Amino acid sequence: MNPTDLANQATAQAQNALRLAEQARQIAATAGAHVEPVLAAADPFLFLLTIFLLACFVGYYVVWNVTPALHSPLMGVTNAISSVIVVGAILATGLGESTAAKVFGFLAAMLAAVNIFGGFIVTRRMLAMFQPKKRG
Repeated sequence: MNPTDLANQATAQAQNALRLAEQARQIAATAGAHVEPVLAAADPFLFLLTIFLLACFVGYYVVWNVTPALHSPLMGVTNAISSVIVVGAILATGLGESTAAKVFGFLAAMLAAVNIFGGFIVTRRMLAMFQPKKRG
């Protein structure tokens, strides 16, 4: 192929891409007109609840598919994350002005504490803290 043929093919492809882009813009404009009323009517609570439930399912499947060899290092990381959550939960409980903020802060602190201590128990680090050290 000579350069002129390549240039002609590139020009034809560029014109085809422009035509397809214009079609896509028209389809998006038509679809956007149909979607806007639905988005305006959607309740933000349901939207956030859907995200929360999807995150629960994804988290469940991710955690249960971890191999035992990776469990201890991952638990160390999740324990560190949970300790940050405990600090935030304590702040939410102490600084919260509404009763709901205090209740949810307390629940977050308790659940994060269960996660931390459960991680120590699963990795047997909690038991090692209370056992006497062997001298050898």
